[in-house]
Amino acid sequence: MDLNRKLAILADAAKYDASCASSGTDKRDSADGRGLGSTEGMGICHSYAPDGRCISLLKVLLTNHCQYDCLYCVNRASSNVPRARFRVEEVVQLTLDFYRRNCIEGLFLSSGIVKSPDYTMEQVVEVARQLREVHGFRGYIHLKTIPDASADLLERAGRYADRLSINIELPSEQGLRALAPEKDGQAIRRSMGRLRSGIEAAREPAVQPIRVLPGARPRPARPPRFAPAGQSTQMIVGADGSDDRSILATSAALYRGYRMRRVYYSAFSPIPDAAQALPLKPPPLLREHRLYQADWLMRFYGYAHEELALDGQGLLRLDVDPKLAWALAHPARFPVDLNSAPRELMLRVPGLGPGMVERLLQARQVRRLRLEDLRRARLNLSKLLPFVLLDGHRPTSSGPGAPAAQLPPRQGELFA
Repeated sequence: MDLNRKLAILADAAKYDASCASSGTDKRDSADGRGLGSTEGMGICHSYAPDGRCISLLKVLLTNHCQYDCLYCVNRASSNVPRARFRVEEVVQLTLDFYRRNCIEGLFLSSGIVKSPDYTMEQVVEVARQLREVHGFRGYIHLKTIPDASADLLERAGRYADRLSINIELPSEQGLRALAPEKDGQAIRRSMGRLRSGIEAAREPAVQPIRVLPGARPRPARPPRFAPAGQSTQMIVGADGSDDRSILATSAALYRGYRMRRVYYSAFSPIPDAAQALPLKPPPLLREHRLYQADWLMRFYGYAHEELALDGQGLLRLDVDPKLAWALAHPARFPVDLNSAPRELMLRVPGLGPGMVERLLQARQVRRLRLEDLRRARLNLSKLLPFVLLDGHRPTSSGPGAPAAQLPPRQGELFA
């Protein structure tokens, strides 16, 4: 098959995998004259780091042939879709060619399972090995690992990749058995545990020190490199009957138990020749968005998954974001005095993020915060003011949700 046709098929087949962010890895580039590629450059990509950098990734499957028949997957064995398969050398050359044209900054590589998990994983690892060792590629590499692959292959993958990921697919064992009976939830978690152990071991200094010269101070041995950007996973939302309560509980367990860097949520999209067990309509994309917002609250704002406000069906509210929903459900906790409240309570205020909270905490060490300071910070005052107290402002009613007070003329230079 023509290479361009392969690329069209296998790039399109990879679009359903959302877990390809490229943040958190080591900073490397070829400016020092060693190797090729970069993990930091700006590009024309669809992957964004938390600091807003746009990272370009060639996102493809090695093959969309697969011996598994997961009902939610467009590449399942029984699916009537065009099939293609790259050779290892073709993926390597495509990555290098696209990089030299300044189209990408890295590679995201996944694959359907052919012959066996070990055979497939060996092919995926060989792509990364050739890029690193043969061509000196120093850009970003994200490999999707096969859960049933051997521990040795997972170790080799971590040696060459910046990030590894294993998709948990569905939030419950019951859903996995119903829609993907050939996949083993326990095997997925065992592989996640192996990746966590490798990542943590790579961050610890070796027991035996290295002596550079006789008489010199010994320094700890540097551990072997292993997936410096950590591991991630993805859950499909809306393919089974799992509600947001169970999805968030699963995510919390993954973050706690496997030190997951990210959990991605992918709203189920109807596929050709879909099985009768699947829903006919996709869930609203806003539900996926609300799950990401709730995930952010658990990771950066100190919320426990049990306390997020849900409706009677165990779903996040779609009309308001999860943080505002929690605040409206706990009126006794507000208003918050921004001149005396601890950081943990300020993070619960709708309209304040971690960065702004830190700025307010630093500013109030110098003088008391005033309403004019919030105006200078260009915050969403209509959302913020009903929940806070500070000099020059007090909510006009006893509870949150009251209209914002009339704002005075702009003054002060605290946030200029």
